[in-house]
Parts: sequence; C-alpha cells; structure tokens
Amino acid sequence: MSIRHTTKARRGAAATALAAALALAVAGCGSGDGDKKPDDAADRTSTASKDGGGDQEPAADSSKTIGEMKGPGGIVVTLHSAERDDGGFVTVSATVTNHGSRLFNAIDWRSKETEVKSLSSVSGASLVDEKGKKRYLVLRDTDGQCLCTTGLSGIKPNESRPLFAQFPAPPKSVKDIDFQIPTMPSVSITLSG
Repeated sequence: MSIRHTTKARRGAAATALAAALALAVAGCGSGDGDKKPDDAADRTSTASKDGGGDQEPAADSSKTIGEMKGPGGIVVTLHSAERDDGGFVTVSATVTNHGSRLFNAIDWRSKETEVKSLSSVSGASLVDEKGKKRYLVLRDTDGQCLCTTGLSGIKPNESRPLFAQFPAPPKSVKDIDFQIPTMPSVSITLSG
C-alpha cells in the first residue's frame, strides 16, 4: 500500500472517530430526563443562565433556611442548602430578594476575572474554610461561564429570584464554612451530604 493510500485511510479513520465523538457529545447534551434529579445543577444552569427572566425554577426547598445575608439597598440573600455532590462539588442554593425601592443589578457580585462573560452573576461568590485557611471559588466551564446563576439584572422591588453557585468541595472533615458574596456580609453555613 502506498503512503498516499495510507494517509487517506488514516484521514478517513480520524474523520470517523471525530464524527462518533461528536455524536456521543450531542447525545450527552440531549433533553432526555433519564434518571436526572429535578434539582440537578445542570438544570439550574440552563434555566438560570439563559435570560435571567421569569422562567427560572425556584431554588431547592425554598421553605428551608440555613442562613441569611442582608446587604445594602434592602437586598437579602436567603440560603436554602449547601449540598455536597457525589462528583466532589458543593452546590449552594438560595433566593435573592429585593426589599428596596430601586431596581437591583448584581453587577458587583461578579468576579474580577476578565474571562467570565456574564456581567450580572454570582461568579464572585466563594466558600471560605477559616480553619483550613482555604478559599473555594465558583467553578467555571470551558467557555468562561461560571457554574452559577447569571442574568441577575433588573430585579424589581419585592421581587425574588433563585440563585445557585457550584464550588469544588472541601475535604469531608469540613462541615462548617463561610459563604461570601461581594458587597454582602459573609454567613457561616453547614454543609450537608
């Protein structure tokens, strides 16, 4: 077999492998419900990051409160859960409520990174383990988007919106941790799971 035929065969094999990989990737992104949990972080990412509007699902078990942060302008963040996931992550679920008299935009809650694309998100949130002297930042995907609620702009007076942020999990020995959002006082919470 000549080098020319070998090269063509290799290109064909590479193209076939690439097509198969793309087909698997697309199938993995499908909309099938399968055995997915209703409060899965991927579900919250898709609803929270699209338009920041009214079709977002409520935060996980909003009747439960594990902490509360009161900030300037009548903004209150009520924390509902901070759960360890099997994959080594911690997902914090909360509700932000505007008790003030003006529209609220979470532009000051974003991180200072230039790669993060959303202008109004909780990408600047962090978990702080004071005993272990470690800070855990919101995770990012390969496109520079935070694994957190985005589109937190135009929150009207007396309006509430769900929010979440996903972090790398601290060691299992860490049970109590501080949750922080820029411009808000930190709050100590207990991790579950």
